[in-house]
Amino acid sequence: MDYPQNIKVTVDAVVFSQSGTHRRSVLLIKRKNPPFQGKWALPGGFVENDEPLEVAASRELEEETGIKNIQLQQLYTFGDPDRDPRGRAISITYYTIIDASHQTLQSATDASEVQWFDIDHLPELAFDHQKILEMAIDQIKK
Repeated sequence: MDYPQNIKVTVDAVVFSQSGTHRRSVLLIKRKNPPFQGKWALPGGFVENDEPLEVAASRELEEETGIKNIQLQQLYTFGDPDRDPRGRAISITYYTIIDASHQTLQSATDASEVQWFDIDHLPELAFDHQKILEMAIDQIKK
């Protein structure tokens, strides 16, 4: 049976900080391109055809924030049909907690800025990233 689908696969990374002034912070990028250009979002993007999911998440995180060589834990899969205005996209999300004092942030590729935000004082987030972040916060409280 033929299944005519046009579904994209993406990854998103929720990176929490646990040190110094960033004790209760999450890392966000400002989107350089549409959709949601100029809005804050979680680092992430499309999975390449020949790429394992974990590799895609690490690659997107490094490309957009400069953070590399960290271990990510799979959180959840988000697949609401309207989560991305470009079309159907399923996101496999990952999370981690790092020591921000050992990281140098550098925005690149799809990100015009990268910044730590207190989880109690967040800007409006693109896509369904508020929902993703809330689930990640619940996970780290367990």
